[in-house]
Amino acid sequence: MKLGDFLAPPADAARREGPHNRIVMSSRVRLARNLRGKPFPGWAKKTERIKTLEGIRPAVESLPELAEAFSETMDKLTPLDKNLLVERHLISREHAQKTAGSGLVLSRDETLCVMINEEDHLRMQALQPGLNLRRAWTVIDQVDSRLERKLDYAFSPTLGYLTACPTNVGTGIRVSAMLHLPGLVLAEHINQIIQAVNKLGLAVRGLYGEGTEALGNVFQVSNQKTLGDTESNIVERLNKVLLQLIDHEENARARLLEAKPKSVYNHIGRAYGILANAHSISSKESMNLLSLVRLGVDLGLFTDLARWAVDELFILSQPAHLQHAYAEKLGADERDILRADMLRERLRDIRRPAPPPRGQGPASDKPEAA
Repeated sequence: MKLGDFLAPPADAARREGPHNRIVMSSRVRLARNLRGKPFPGWAKKTERIKTLEGIRPAVESLPELAEAFSETMDKLTPLDKNLLVERHLISREHAQKTAGSGLVLSRDETLCVMINEEDHLRMQALQPGLNLRRAWTVIDQVDSRLERKLDYAFSPTLGYLTACPTNVGTGIRVSAMLHLPGLVLAEHINQIIQAVNKLGLAVRGLYGEGTEALGNVFQVSNQKTLGDTESNIVERLNKVLLQLIDHEENARARLLEAKPKSVYNHIGRAYGILANAHSISSKESMNLLSLVRLGVDLGLFTDLARWAVDELFILSQPAHLQHAYAEKLGADERDILRADMLRERLRDIRRPAPPPRGQGPASDKPEAA
């Protein structure tokens, strides 16, 4: 089966809902594991990587959670396939660069993905919509326990799990969530928040992780420390911080509407105007403008536009998904024109944003227990 046929349609992917998904778009828990006595992928020769892949892949495919999974070696995937996976946040940009000797196994529902021979022999991750770190941890912990009975992990009684990168030694866990924070950005409080989060030992990165910018006002928050603490404590600590960030974002939106409502409506109205009328638009600009439209949906300014429909446009506007939709090789200028055509068509029947009647604010979305 081709990857494009296996992946869920963007509309279905966008409809997945979880707690607090107004602000928290997704949660992820990733574990790094290596085999005892085998060189790390970055140090291994091609023949060694292939042999390691051949030993790991059947064990992963045999897991009940990965029945009917998509399984392939990276050299058999096209560059477009790899970019689709990156844009869906199913594999890392680094893994997309891999060829022979690396592979991946992806569950039918796209909530579980195992990268083989990325930086480590195994990088397995569980993904959940909304703020659902506990569920993601439960799933990946079960997968890890089953694999540990099939594979001989590199483990030290004093250090814990041994990893290619020293920062992952210990539990090998990386817990993260993708947050949509336009209120904090518009209020110019985002830098203070990032500094405060960094002081807590957490990292704040852009849309595609380390070294990327926060396109669409989407930020990735994750733990940095993996040694000397338990996995459950790391999950709970990040969960607590994320609940605080949700409060900060909600408060920023409320304060902006109280102090500068016309400024907020202006940002959202202009974003809608450009998206609904542009004839050429870049991926970066469309993501940033769609972020403001998504904020407008949350604030009740669009009466006939659902949040999931905006999230679908987030996916469809990205280069690989646009290329895949048109099934032909496109240059950057051609993509910009087709992207604008697609956005105009999708927004053609959407009425322009209108502020709620005076005295009537946006529907509340108070945080639930996570």
